[in-house]
Amino acid sequence: MDEGDSWRFGSVYKEYVAGMMAGVATVAVGHPFDTVKVQLQKHNTGADGVKYKGATHCAFRILKTEGVKGLYRGATSSFVGMSFEGSLAFGIYSQAKKYLQGKVVDRPNPLAIASSGAFSGAIISSILCPTELVKCRMQVQVVDSSLPGSNRYSGPIDCALKTMRYEGLTGIFRGGVATLLRESIGNAFFFSTYEHVRYYMHRSIRYTSSIPSPFTDVGIGIVSGGIGGIAFWSVVLPFDVAKTIIQTTSESTQTRNPFSALESIYRRAGIRGCYTGLGPTIARAFPANAAAIVAWELSCKMLGIMH
Repeated sequence: MDEGDSWRFGSVYKEYVAGMMAGVATVAVGHPFDTVKVQLQKHNTGADGVKYKGATHCAFRILKTEGVKGLYRGATSSFVGMSFEGSLAFGIYSQAKKYLQGKVVDRPNPLAIASSGAFSGAIISSILCPTELVKCRMQVQVVDSSLPGSNRYSGPIDCALKTMRYEGLTGIFRGGVATLLRESIGNAFFFSTYEHVRYYMHRSIRYTSSIPSPFTDVGIGIVSGGIGGIAFWSVVLPFDVAKTIIQTTSESTQTRNPFSALESIYRRAGIRGCYTGLGPTIARAFPANAAAIVAWELSCKMLGIMH
C-alpha cells in the first residue's frame, strides 16, 4: 500500500468513526421518545389493545410502572444497532456522494445527495432490521398490568435467541421490506434537507456577519439536523407503523407486506392510524437528529475530515 492509498484508507476509516459517534448520540437523546412511539404504535392500532390517551399519558404510565429505566427499555440493542447504523449510514453516504460528485463542491447537488442517501439507507436496513426487531419487542413487553401481554424476554440476547428458536432465522428479519422502504426513502429526504438547510444558513451568515462565532457551526448543525430529522419521519412514518406491527406480532397469520399492514390499519383507524406516534416521533426527531449531526460534524473536524 503506497502513501496515497494509506491516506485514502485513513480518511475513509475516520468517516465511519464519525458516523458511529452520530449513532451513539442519536440513541442517548432519542430513545425515550422512541419507546413511547413504539408503545403507541403497538397498542393504539390493534383491534383489542388497550389504548393510551396520547404520548404524555403513555410516558407517565411507563414512568409510573417502571421508572426512567422503562423509557430506555431495549436501549442496549439500539446502541449496538445505531452505532453500526450511524457508522455505515454516514460513511457510505459520504463515500457515495464523493463518487457521484467527483469532488467537494460548495453548492449541494440534489441528485447526488438524494441518491447517496437512498443507497446508504438501503444498505443499513439489512443490519438495522434485526436490531430494531429486538428493540421493539423489548419495548412492548410490559409490566403494566392494565395492558395485555407479559414479560417474555430477560434481555436483548434472550429476545433474539427466542425469536430465532420459535420463528426460524427468517424471523429475526421480520419487517425487512418495511425497514428497507423507511430507510432508503427517509435517508434521501434527511440528507437532502440537511445539506440544503446547512448550505443556505452558512450562506446567509456569510452575507450578514463578517466575524463567525465559534458556536455558529454547532447552531447550524442543530437546526439543519433537526429539520432533516423532521423531514425524514414526516415522510416515512407510515412505513414505521407497519414495521412495528409486523415485528411485534409473531403470529404466522400476520402479513409481512407493509402495504397490506397499512391497509389493515387504515380500515381500523383511518389515516390517523397510519401516523400513530406522530407526536413523540416529531418530538424525538429534532433533538435526536440534531445531536447526531452535531456529533458527526464535530467528530469530522476533530479527525480532520472535510465534507
